Amino acid sequence: MVVDQLTDDEVDRLFHALADATRRDIVRRAIDAEHSVSELARRYPMSLTAVQKHVDVLAAAGLVEKRRHGREQRVAGRHDAIARAQRLLDEYEQLWRVRLATIDQILDEDPEGGTA
Repeated sequence: MVVDQLTDDEVDRLFHALADATRRDIVRRAIDAEHSVSELARRYPMSLTAVQKHVDVLAAAGLVEKRRHGREQRVAGRHDAIARAQRLLDEYEQLWRVRLATIDQILDEDPEGGTA
């Protein structure tokens, strides 16, 4: 299971990174194609420094990869990390489906010990 493969800190970084709309948009753009940080910054109503901070959060979560190309810093999405995040969310969904089914069974039981 992916949940067992990631530490709590890694899961926290992943969800924190995806909790912001700008960061989700940067991931989407970086998955489609590699961009420089300055190219990305032109798309948002914020400073270059703010976009760099968003990219740093995404890189710390493993969702994007940064590399130097001359004076530019290039950002590319990590498809493997996106797939891992999807598997993690699928596992959480399955966990909650099992829990909800158990709750339904408990609620359907007759207080006398039988089923309703």
